[in-house]
Amino acid sequence: MEHGTSGFTKAGLGRLRDVLARHVDSGKIPGLVALVARGDETHVEALGTMCHDGGPPMRRDTIFRMASTSKPVSVAAAMVLLDECRLRLDDPVEPWLPELADRQVLKRLDGPLDDTVPARRPIIVRDVLTSTFGLGMDLTALGTPIMGAVFEQGLTPDLPTPMPEPDEWLRRLGTLPLMHQPGERWQYHISSDLLGVLVARVTGQSFETFLRERVFEPLGMKDTGFHVPAGDLDRLPPLYAPDPQTGEFHVWDPADGGRHSRPPAFPGGGGGLNSTVDDYHAYFRMLLNHGTHRGERILSRPAVDLMTTNRLTPAQQAARHTMATDNVHLSFGQGQHGGWGFGMAVRTHRGDYAPVGQFGWDGGSGTSTYADPQHQVVGILLTQVGMSVPDAARLIHDFWTTTYQAIDE
Repeated sequence: MEHGTSGFTKAGLGRLRDVLARHVDSGKIPGLVALVARGDETHVEALGTMCHDGGPPMRRDTIFRMASTSKPVSVAAAMVLLDECRLRLDDPVEPWLPELADRQVLKRLDGPLDDTVPARRPIIVRDVLTSTFGLGMDLTALGTPIMGAVFEQGLTPDLPTPMPEPDEWLRRLGTLPLMHQPGERWQYHISSDLLGVLVARVTGQSFETFLRERVFEPLGMKDTGFHVPAGDLDRLPPLYAPDPQTGEFHVWDPADGGRHSRPPAFPGGGGGLNSTVDDYHAYFRMLLNHGTHRGERILSRPAVDLMTTNRLTPAQQAARHTMATDNVHLSFGQGQHGGWGFGMAVRTHRGDYAPVGQFGWDGGSGTSTYADPQHQVVGILLTQVGMSVPDAARLIHDFWTTTYQAIDE
């Protein structure tokens, strides 16, 4: 047992199971797999079925589309390169990403794409790692010319057409002006995909190959990758995007023949991974262990500290918090953590049952993955219901509310 952790109470785990079962019994969540771990104690619940109309039961080794919970994991590839001095935080990215040299920046966020000023400085590695390089998915800017261009160019996932391969993706990105000056403002998602292109250019390997060799294999994450092999597709449930009006289940992505059944043209660090509760537990436990796993060092302790503590300035944090609180109707209350490290949220104020310092992220496919250094807790909740409706978000809230009550003080 680690110092000061005696796991969970039996009554607390019983209540956790009851609350999870209530969501499954409601018919809104066909199935789920949940893991809570503290010290040497790990507890897993697999409830419900793979499909909304029945089918095989959920199992501990069911593979899920991790969506944006890919971000905290994929960023580890860049941290390996920082540890090895193959990247430096304040070096410009231009030597590897010449497509992003000599940026123009919009004068106004909602202005025409040609009404720009030159960037005050080049984009640096730090900007990409902190999601502040100048472009991102901005819910407050939907309907503006720049967000329209981002969608038209196929620069984001979840559109009917898949993203192009990395060089073409970066070429298209390079045709657009930035929304903000480099390093000025936190913006969501696109930097996590850009990170994968940067890692591939620096290493001369595909992003997936580098991640697998340096992160997944040393951690024993055998079921984690950007597609699910044919022999394992029976472990991948369909992903549903229920109708926001009627709640009717629509298959957004089937297992057989779906977008995760073959290697993608673009291995997206922002949302492309598939994984299991045990694989993700190994990764988040490694972060709680300051970069080591079973005696082997994966990342340096300072690298983990950088990733898992807030990197935003007070002004950036205020803007990020405002975005979360003003768009609560779109995010269903997810994202009100205050801070952001590298590739993940970091709680800088206490707004719910989780303490300051908890780090991790949620995914639009109904996934939630966090670790808490204060209590040495890892919690992972995986479902197959997308956030087109609030059901998965409400389940995630209830999972964390009951997990924190189950801790044996």
